[in-house]
Amino acid sequence: MTATGVRARARIVARGDGRGGTALPVLEGAGPLALRRVRASGDEARVMVVGAMSGPLGGDRFALRARVAEGARLHVGSAAATIALPGQHTGEARYDVRLDVAGGAELDWLPEQLISAGGSDLRVTTRAELGAGARLVLREEQVLGRAGEEPGRLTSRLTVRYAGRTLLDQELSCGPGAPGGWDGPAVLGGHRSVGQLVVVRPEFADRLPAARALGECAALMPLAGPAVLVSAVAPDALKLRGLLDEALALLTQVSR
Repeated sequence: MTATGVRARARIVARGDGRGGTALPVLEGAGPLALRRVRASGDEARVMVVGAMSGPLGGDRFALRARVAEGARLHVGSAAATIALPGQHTGEARYDVRLDVAGGAELDWLPEQLISAGGSDLRVTTRAELGAGARLVLREEQVLGRAGEEPGRLTSRLTVRYAGRTLLDQELSCGPGAPGGWDGPAVLGGHRSVGQLVVVRPEFADRLPAARALGECAALMPLAGPAVLVSAVAPDALKLRGLLDEALALLTQVSR
């Protein structure tokens, strides 16, 4: 560890293999961002992020980039939840994710939860840049504190662009030092798990699902493009996952 914390980078490149499947010519990562290829499903390549170290801790800087070329299909998950922890170094930790999906390509970005442990300070930025005709399923889940624990400071920004236009650019800040009201009825309403699901489908250009409530703790909102956003809150990670899984199943059915 350096005086300013750990620096870790990982990179994934997916391309068509010329035989109807997807190849991974670049799969680079180590330490807290180790990458493993797992059994493929049809023409889709699958990659797991397998963290071999704790973190991110205070002062750490993580960066992960995935690029999916035209005609390729990639599914990225993680082997376990990511836990933001306090560390020996002062200052916030940063975790930057960049996703580039070409037109005619498809990416499922489905990591496990991010847990904000007490005393931690983490800023997460996720930016997805999609070409016209790209397909995306992106899930984010944040859990504020472990069992019986107050959360750390967590700031999360999510930006999705499609064919050069911004579909979504939102930021949420929670925990000690966050702007007032984050735990109030207009934001989390006392819940400790919050999540987003973004689904981009070219067919939504003609049949965009209408806005609707999905029970008391989730809502589906069409975006200004062939995409929808589902936002949900829940008392715990298990219930949050259930809400987002139900929403994804509904959107999959609608897009057929």
